[in-house]
Amino acid sequence: MSGVIVAVDGGGSKTDAVALTIEGELVAHERGAGSSPHFEGLGEAVAVVDELVRAVAGEFPVVHAGLYVSGLDLPVEVEQYAASIAGFAWSGSSTVVANDLYAVLRAGTDEPDAVAIVCGTGVNAVGVRADGAEVRFPSLGALSGDWGGGSGIGEQVLWHAARDVDGRGPRTVLTAAIVEQLGAGSVPALIEDLHFGRRDSSELTALAPAVFEAARTGDAVAAGIVDRQAEEIVAFARACVTRLGLADRAVPIVLGGGIVRSGDVRLIGGITSGLAAVAPRARIEILDASPIVGAALLALERAGAGAEALDRARDAVTQATRMTPAAAVREAAPVAR
Repeated sequence: MSGVIVAVDGGGSKTDAVALTIEGELVAHERGAGSSPHFEGLGEAVAVVDELVRAVAGEFPVVHAGLYVSGLDLPVEVEQYAASIAGFAWSGSSTVVANDLYAVLRAGTDEPDAVAIVCGTGVNAVGVRADGAEVRFPSLGALSGDWGGGSGIGEQVLWHAARDVDGRGPRTVLTAAIVEQLGAGSVPALIEDLHFGRRDSSELTALAPAVFEAARTGDAVAAGIVDRQAEEIVAFARACVTRLGLADRAVPIVLGGGIVRSGDVRLIGGITSGLAAVAPRARIEILDASPIVGAALLALERAGAGAEALDRARDAVTQATRMTPAAAVREAAPVAR
């Protein structure tokens, strides 16, 4: 074997890397910590990817590397990331650096007109059209109008719990859940710890499963949070298909990320009904494979692999990285740093 093709899917909570032959055979798979520059900082994020690439490549030279990384939302962020890996032995002129949305999109479909929406630690989307037109979003949180994912849901839980405790808002079982799940003495104590930096707000992302459970048992506050998340996902889809002129087309809407992959009935139902109103011919494709599958297919296509190799790689990488719904929810909850 003369060399390997390496693909990386770098998310906010975990990073997957695979090495493959041009025939689509899986050589190695490794999983590491999150590698989003938004959460880790550029230097640490790149270090995570470098270690994983070297681990999967082993003794073989890397003939092509496709890096699809969360947090590379602006052109300048892609440029900075590419510059930061330029000195690595495995990085060369054929290395591709792009947002992980493209890996999600390719894992879910190869149709030329399509939309992909990721709802994991945060929320983001991309829409593509056969003529090369694309729709992207800055994905800078509240600054760019974003809400949701594990981080947004967790912040809403604390917001409602604070108002429950001080009497400004309705009662909710989430108040007890946040204290129990995060091991806090009380909601006011948790707020104080977060304010003074004794705890990190990333811990709040672990609360998404408690919200889904509370909504299922009839908690109105939790149900409102789930419904809001569904509405935000539909808003991304609506923006994509409207701006691309695809609202009346039978386009696939690929949904990925730990929050969506949890399969919560209320969430998926809200997304389905919302999409029926804005893009009635669109069809939802819930991604049941890790985005690294899409990253692998993109990397192989760039390297010139044929159809049989792509099929072989899809099967092998899917098998190696398959996650249960419960694990998918935890995917949206990075360990506090």
